[in-house]
Formats: sequence, structure tokens, C-alpha cells
Amino acid sequence: MSEAQHQTVAHRHWILIACMLAMFMAAIEVTIVATAMPTIIAQLGGFSQFGWVFSIYLLTQAVSVPIYGRLADLWGRKRMFLIGASLFLLGSVLCGMAHSMTWLILFRAFQGLGAGAIMPITSTIVADIYSPRERAGIQGWLSSVWGVAAIIGPLTGAWIVQHFSWSLVFWVNVPLGIISMLMLARWLPAHQQPSEQSLNVSGSAWLMLSVSALLVALLQAEALGYWLLLFLAVALIAGFILLRHEKKAEAPLFPLAIWRSRVIVAGNAGNLIIGAAMMGISAFLPTWIQGINGGSPLQAGSALAMMSIGWPLASTFSGRLMLHTSYRFTAQLGALLLIAGTALLLTLHAGSSLMQAGFAAFVIGTGMGMTSTTFLVSVQNSADFAIRGICTASIMFSRMLGSALGTAIMGAVLNYNLLLRLPDAQDPVQQIMSPERRQALDGGTLHQMTLHIAASLHWVFIVSLVIAVGSLFIAWTMPRRRPE
Repeated sequence: MSEAQHQTVAHRHWILIACMLAMFMAAIEVTIVATAMPTIIAQLGGFSQFGWVFSIYLLTQAVSVPIYGRLADLWGRKRMFLIGASLFLLGSVLCGMAHSMTWLILFRAFQGLGAGAIMPITSTIVADIYSPRERAGIQGWLSSVWGVAAIIGPLTGAWIVQHFSWSLVFWVNVPLGIISMLMLARWLPAHQQPSEQSLNVSGSAWLMLSVSALLVALLQAEALGYWLLLFLAVALIAGFILLRHEKKAEAPLFPLAIWRSRVIVAGNAGNLIIGAAMMGISAFLPTWIQGINGGSPLQAGSALAMMSIGWPLASTFSGRLMLHTSYRFTAQLGALLLIAGTALLLTLHAGSSLMQAGFAAFVIGTGMGMTSTTFLVSVQNSADFAIRGICTASIMFSRMLGSALGTAIMGAVLNYNLLLRLPDAQDPVQQIMSPERRQALDGGTLHQMTLHIAASLHWVFIVSLVIAVGSLFIAWTMPRRRPE
């Protein structure tokens, strides 16, 4: 589809609504399931497998994202979205029918395989039907989906498990998915450029092996022990073979045009950093509020929700700002806000108010929204139609990989500091997070333990700040032009 054809697509508003419904379905999945997990564990058992319910979903989703992106370029956006959404909905139905934790994990893996199609392809569809100038503004609408899902998801999950079966947590997405699929089947043109290329199967296999080994190593580092080295070795070897294979392949999984574009490389590097820095607040700010401040899960969730509010607001503003300034200026402003927000985390102490933590989260959210929107729009505007799918998917994949890297790095920093400061304490974070175990501690022990855990978390926030500074350097490499 040429740029001149954007204006000729009929029913663009209905296509946009269908894409937003699909995005909402994928966005709410994580938060609504997390809220319901205590109830699910109580009925199915298998607490030791708890982490795999989330890890396997992220793993299969991350592995499939670049493959769906490439297939969307080769076989068409419409066909691949319908296939991916169907897999996601079938996985959702099966998850609600699981009778054990093992079956739930298996069905979550299947669900993740479908989820890998939803975000990159819907974002690509929107980029296809709107002109470069329009994409900047429309990203605010798409980002608002995440903000709404972050707020509605936990509330909906809590209400469902209180009044109905936990299975409904997985089934509530089915009507949304069906409506979205019907709308896109009806109104989305089946545009597809003629291509004699086929999917690079061997390259895809090496990619899946490398990414799977790396993500398992990062997400299950503590449980693996020395087996971690084996998984890292497999990831490196498979990655090296993939790199050699891509250089010689007639139809590479990642076309060479991606790596020759400074804008596309910068966009991927920026999203890798954003994903890593984001985990400093997503994973560890709730720990601070509940463990150091003695707050409730609701208070921790409320503070974290401020990031989800700041993100779509900044995304909408950045879309307008880059039209009047440039990609570089907008990305640099977002990077400075991200740095300022993570620096505010270092001002937290045991007596800090919930408002102070929420304000830091809000500032971080504005930085995330502004930088991520700028990186995505610049990449989509730089990519030809024939590779726009894989370019958009690479952005999503980079952020997922960054989140896994950030979680692993900051988790290691926290554990190392706790080992130095509280060598004799057994699971000190869990002791102060659990209300029952916290009350069982005497005043002096609780004070010392809280003091050392707070210092350890400050080192996590320092790492998050250092990572955030990297986004400023990436923003500096962006072009000084505006969307046209």
C-alpha cells in the first residue's frame, strides 16, 4: 500500500476500533490473570509452579512476535491476525477448563503463541491505514488502551473471582476477540504485495531456540542454579548460528534493510532500554510500598497505576509535539522525564507517602509514553510496506527482551545486596511483605531488616536510573526531522 492510498481506505475508524479492542484484549490479560492467581492456586494447587504461569506466556509470546511480523509482510496482515487471534482465543478457552496447574501452564503456552500476533500486527495495520503525520497522533489512542487495561484489569479480576468461577477470567476476553475478528474480517482490505519469498524456516528455528534459552535463563535464573550456564551457552551458540545463517539466506527473517537504517536500529535499542528500565518500577516499587512502607496491595497497585495514567497522556502529547518539532527533540524530552522519574525513586524512604511514590511512577510513565511513541512512529515511518510488519514486531520484541533482561539484572542486584546486608536472614523480603510474618518480628529486628532491604532496593533504583540514562543517548541518534 503506497502512502497515497492511506486516505482511500474505507471505514478506517471501524478498523481502528477493532485494533483497539484486540489490543485491550491482550493488555488486560496480564493484569486480570495476576489478580486471580491466588484463587487459582488455592483451587488447583501447584504453588511451586506459580511463576511458570506467567513465564511460559511471556516466553511463547516473545518467541513468536518476530515470526508473526515477518509472516504479516509475506502473507498479509489480515490473514495472520485472524490466525493469531484464533490461537489466542482457543488458548483462553482451554485455560479456563484446566484441572491442574500443569495443564494451565501448557494452555498458557498455547495462548502466548497467539498473543504474539496481536500487538505487532494490530500496530502494523494502523500504520498501514494512516499516513505518517496521522500515525503520530493516533498512537495516543492506542496507548490509552494500556492505561485503561491497567486500571480495569485488577478490578475486574478481583470482582470475577469474588462472585464467579476463576475460569471467567480467561473467558471474558473471548467476546472481545470475536468482535474484533469479525470487524477486521469485514472492513480490513486484504492488501498484500506479491512476494515469491517464503518464511525462513531454519532461521526461525534458530531464533526460537536462541530466544527460548535466553528467556528461560533470565526468567528462571534462581531456580536453574548452575544449569543457567548451559542455557546461556545454548542461547549464544544458537544466536551465532542464526547470525551466520541470516547473512547467507536468500529470504532472511530480519531483512538487511532493518540493520542499514539508523532510525530502525535506534528504535529497537531504545525499546530495549525502555523495557529494562520499566522493570525497576513495575517489579520493585510494589515491594517498596508493601515491604518498606507497610502498605497494602491496593496501595501498591494504585501507585503503579499512576504510570499507566502518565503513559497514554504523554503519548498523546508526544504525537502532537513531534509534528511541530522533531523525532529527536521529542525522544530527548521523554528520556529526560524517564531519568527524572527514576531519580525520584532514590528519594523514597521509610516515611515516604503514597503520593510521593505515585508521583515518581507518573513521571516515569510520561517518559515511557513519550519515548516509546516516538521510537515506534519513527520506525514505522521509515519502513517500507514490504517490511513494516517485521519492523513493528522487532520493536515489540525488543521491549519484551528488555523487560526480561531488566528483571534478571535488577533481581540479581537485589539478591546480592540482601546477601551482603542480611546473610543470616531467610527470605527477608517475604518476611516483611507477609502481614503475619511481619507482625511476628520484634520491633528492633523489623527496623534493621527494613533498613537493609530499603538500602538494597535503592541499589535496584540506581541500576534503573543508569539504564534510563542510556535512553538519552539513543534519543540523540534520532533524526531531527518531523513526521511528513
